[in-house]
Amino acid sequence: MHRPARFLTASTLALAAASSMAAQKLCVFDFLGTSGDAFGMSKDYAVAMQRMGVDLELKAYTSEAVATEDFRAGVCDAVMATAFRTRQFNPVAASSDSLGATTIVRKGAIDMAGTYEVLRKLIQTYSTPSPLVTKLMVQGDYEVGGILPIGPAYPFVNDRKLSSVEALAGKRIAAFDYDKAQAVMIQRIGAHPVSADVSNLHTKFNNGLVDMIAVPTLAYKPLELQKGLGTKGGVDRFPIMVVTYQSIFRRSRFPEGFGDASRAYWLAQFDRVLQLVKTGDASIPPAQWVDIGPEDAVKYTLMLREARIDLAQQGLYDKRGLRVIKRIRCHVNPSDQECSTKSEEEWK
Repeated sequence: MHRPARFLTASTLALAAASSMAAQKLCVFDFLGTSGDAFGMSKDYAVAMQRMGVDLELKAYTSEAVATEDFRAGVCDAVMATAFRTRQFNPVAASSDSLGATTIVRKGAIDMAGTYEVLRKLIQTYSTPSPLVTKLMVQGDYEVGGILPIGPAYPFVNDRKLSSVEALAGKRIAAFDYDKAQAVMIQRIGAHPVSADVSNLHTKFNNGLVDMIAVPTLAYKPLELQKGLGTKGGVDRFPIMVVTYQSIFRRSRFPEGFGDASRAYWLAQFDRVLQLVKTGDASIPPAQWVDIGPEDAVKYTLMLREARIDLAQQGLYDKRGLRVIKRIRCHVNPSDQECSTKSEEEWK
């Protein structure tokens, strides 16, 4: 009679432990709220994580600042937001969104297939369980639960004549206050940074308060950016960076091994998300694209590289994350001149 009693006690404790992990709240930033793609993908994610015994309660936020602050304050157990905002919780993972960090240039042309391959291999690296990955993905009680691309940040300008770095001197460019690197880069080219947020940069562009913003093409239709482009504007086919969404969770609120399972899930969604990005690219009318010449493509890539290294030296970018990305860039494109240098490679 005693053995069943002990078995029941163990079972009761297991159920109690599981219930204590139940109904973790995942706060999702999506400027379209519950009707957006990010929130839609989070619903599929919640179903998949039920296999881990995790019951996620989803909450949509149209303000990224509020979503990340609620996570910091403990209102949310996990958050999904852009790397610009999640950098505060894990700067290594957020290095993916550093200036030109994943960009591949071959024969004077931007190679988007190669660029996406760098990002895919980076996400694969961070999704392969190992002591080193754990060290990089875990910062105190915060852990990265996944990374997914939402597309290259292309320059949207209200005048096609501004489609060169030289022409942007003295112009107004939107910059996030919480990503200091943006303002530094804008000032570096002689332009003026104008304070903006994900929630209002499109209104500033559409109302003529700034001359340029850099956003993924997925934002074109929802944010009605054709208003800001008008009849003279254009979209420069040069990715300043590839913007990512990142999932961060509190380890103390989730079962052991959840991070590995979560990162593996989002890695498996890479091609699905990439298709959404390509749909966003196709939404731009062909006449509004502005192609960059080979010399400018090489020049701008070098400019972003120099800026990225300088920003890392200033402590605005994480050196460990950039070192990992450089190794992957050189694996994808070993003939690039940078692969014969030690820049970014010697950082610890």
